[in-house]
Amino acid sequence: MKTYIPKIEEIEHRWYLVDAKGKTLGRLATKIARILMGKHKVEYTPFLDVGDYVIVTNARYIKTTGAKLEEKIYFHYSGYPGGLRKRTLAEMLSKHPEKVIQQAVRLMLPKNALGRKMFKKLKVYPESEHPHAAQNPQPLE
Repeated sequence: MKTYIPKIEEIEHRWYLVDAKGKTLGRLATKIARILMGKHKVEYTPFLDVGDYVIVTNARYIKTTGAKLEEKIYFHYSGYPGGLRKRTLAEMLSKHPEKVIQQAVRLMLPKNALGRKMFKKLKVYPESEHPHAAQNPQPLE
């Protein structure tokens, strides 16, 4: 028996819509990462991009457990002396709520060119409006 490997032209990419309102950050990020990688499909192949597109709405209204709002810190370093910037999760949710979900998902994807290609299929919006209605995204639970 030979192992089945899907051809690139046979791979079908679907669009899924995820409402992040009231969802826990880490649990939501793992589900999104699995869909972006394609692990939910029968024809999953680790070295091919068989994953689907994911649209996340209401990123501003995610929830976290424990005291993560004040204790979880995001670091950004500009490369210059004194250029280290720190922000808490609460500050990130108020200023850039889409970046919170993007970073959580990005760190769960492979750290190579294929992972970067998968990450481009993630679309995150802070509110419920999104410009991808033409793709007919299916709601995902």
